[in-house]
Amino acid sequence: MTLPRQRGLTEQAADAAIDTACRLLRLPSIRNEFNEIADRAIKDQMTYRGFLAELLMTECDDRARRRSERRIKAAGFPREKSLRAFDFDANPNIDAATVHTLASCEWIKKSQPLCLIGDSGTGKSHMLIALGTEAAMKGYRVRYTLATKLVNELVEAADEKQLNKTIARYGRVDLLCIDKLGYMELDRHGAELLFQVLTEREEKNSVAIASNESFGGWTKTFTDPRLCAAIVDRLTFNGTIIETGTDSYRLASTRARAEEPAKAS
Repeated sequence: MTLPRQRGLTEQAADAAIDTACRLLRLPSIRNEFNEIADRAIKDQMTYRGFLAELLMTECDDRARRRSERRIKAAGFPREKSLRAFDFDANPNIDAATVHTLASCEWIKKSQPLCLIGDSGTGKSHMLIALGTEAAMKGYRVRYTLATKLVNELVEAADEKQLNKTIARYGRVDLLCIDKLGYMELDRHGAELLFQVLTEREEKNSVAIASNESFGGWTKTFTDPRLCAAIVDRLTFNGTIIETGTDSYRLASTRARAEEPAKAS
C-alpha cells in the first residue's frame, strides 16, 4: 500500500495520514501518543530533530516495557513480588547490599547459582520471585517452578518419551527458579531426573533455589547420599548462599496485628 503524499494537508488529513502510517509500520506507541507529544513539542518549542527523537524514544521505551512484560509473564511467577516491597528491616539476616548486588544480574551473566535457605515466612520465595523478575526486566529468559511440579513434569515426560525435549527446554532459559525444594521427599527416580536438569545447566545457565532445609537436611529429600551430595555441589559451586534465618516475620506480623486490638482496649 502506498500512502498519497501531498503538501498543505489539513490538520485532520495529517492526523489520518499519521494514524495510517503508524498502523502500517506497526508503531502503536507513536500512534497513541503522537498528539500529546506534538502539543508538548509546540509548547516547548522543540526543533524538528528533537520532536522526531521524542517520538522514536517513546516507541523504543514502550517496546522495551512490553518485552519485559512478556518475559515476566513467560516466567510463570505465581504472584508479583519486588525488591522494593521487601522489608529488609523485618529480617536482619538478609543483607540488603548483597541482594541489590544480585539484582544487577551479574551472577546470571556468569551462569552462577543462588541458594536461599531458611524457614517458612522468612522471605525466601519473595526474594526468589523478585530477583527473577529483575532478571526478566533486564532481558534474561526466566522460568519459575515448584520443585515438586518440575519433578512431576519430568516423570510424565519420561513416561511419554519426551524427557530429552523437556530437559532441553529447561536447559535453555537463562535463569531457572526452583521454589520449595526440600518440602517433600523425592523418590530416587524423581531425584535423578532433577539431577539431569541441573547437570544440563551446570556452568552454562543459572539456577536459583529456595529451600526450608539446610543442606545437611537435604538427605530427607534426596535419600541417596551420593546423589544428594552431587546435587548440593551443583547448586553451590561458585554460587551465593543467603540464609534467611528461622524467625518468620509473617508470623510476627500476624501476632503484632492481633495484639493491636488488645492494646487499644
